[in-house]
Amino acid sequence: MSSPFSIAREAAAARDADDPLAPFRDRFDPPSDLYMDGNSLGPVSDDAERTLDRVVGEWRERGIEGWTEGEQPWWEYAEYLGERLAPYVGADADEVVVANSTTVNIHTLIGTFLDRVADVPARELDAPDTVEESVVDASGSVVVANELDFPTDHYAIRAQFRQRGLDPDEHLRLVESRDGRTIEREDVAAAMDDDVGILFMPTALYRSGQLFDVDALTELAHEHDALAGFDAAHTVGAVPHEFSAADVDFAVWCSYKYLNAGPGSIAGLYVNERYHGLAPALPGWWGNEKASQFDLELDYTPEASAGAWQIGTVPMLSAAPLEGSLDLLDEAGIERVREKSLELTDLLATLVDDLADAGYEYAVGTPRQGERRGGHVAVEHPDADRVSQALRERGVVVDYRPPNVVRICPAPLYVGFADVYDVAEQLREVVDSGEYESFAASEGVS
Repeated sequence: MSSPFSIAREAAAARDADDPLAPFRDRFDPPSDLYMDGNSLGPVSDDAERTLDRVVGEWRERGIEGWTEGEQPWWEYAEYLGERLAPYVGADADEVVVANSTTVNIHTLIGTFLDRVADVPARELDAPDTVEESVVDASGSVVVANELDFPTDHYAIRAQFRQRGLDPDEHLRLVESRDGRTIEREDVAAAMDDDVGILFMPTALYRSGQLFDVDALTELAHEHDALAGFDAAHTVGAVPHEFSAADVDFAVWCSYKYLNAGPGSIAGLYVNERYHGLAPALPGWWGNEKASQFDLELDYTPEASAGAWQIGTVPMLSAAPLEGSLDLLDEAGIERVREKSLELTDLLATLVDDLADAGYEYAVGTPRQGERRGGHVAVEHPDADRVSQALRERGVVVDYRPPNVVRICPAPLYVGFADVYDVAEQLREVVDSGEYESFAASEGVS
């Protein structure tokens, strides 16, 4: 049959020839030529492997002396990486640190700020609250989130309510989706009232890829005397942010997606400088002020920076690859990454539209406006589960999210325009051949 596509592969390949980011592809080693799952786990790069190998070598050659004599001393490594990450979220160096996992960071930050804004009994803390009155005079025991969130966010928030004797069913307020894909700002605004202490939203929805306006949501929260927090796991490394300029109160993210730092790599967090000195809800010795940390006093004194929200010792082997990944990303430039990401996802959406126009049961579930689109495209199909399995069998690495989404992520540092065309061609072929029908629906999420 003739091609259903409005764009020829030759035209896509020509764009690759003019792409300034194309050379970065050779520094990655993805497990497939069509690796389109970087929004779940980015592939290894030579740069990430280099810094991991360096730290392993320091461990071998220096042992415990690596804490003070490493090329980047391990003692201050979390702060060093926080400083490296700060430009990607638009923050001052002391407002960012790498620490813990994303879920742990949600626990400690939501807990910290619930203690500050909610009308709950006073809690025994190891350190006094030395923070001056916030610019945001927030109060209220309700947290507003949305029904399309990644589940771990809700698990953590609900647990923090229970630990404070608050009924999660009464205090977690979810904004409903009109279409099962997106959340509208007007509906967020309708959920806000004087009972709300925290608005906690993703920067992008994990299923549809809808990108939120961080500035507008932060302003909305502050208008209602609430704090604005964000889960930025699906944007950091793909979308530039300006958290400080937007006056965001706190944020969390991971580093194994668009930052390509490896499976289970260390997470990151941002805390606006006005809260530095606040006692974390989950204090640990690594968040004690550095100057007195090895005095080993039983009284906890928080570091006067985002570093206070570290809990345990920095896990060097899950942090080290991030250094090399940031070397690569610094060289590429986040603005160029974002520009190419928008072009790649726009091309993919156009090709999926062509398939729909030709009678295939595909649809795009991601907003079309660039300012509302993150780094992946949600390709919908009634048999998305089986389609995704058929694609993986052909070497096209994607993932499935119930009930009907194949998530396809053309990550700009190692995916080209011709690759996107080839993925669309595979979407067509698995249907034309009936190949997807040979797969059984999977149990759970792949």
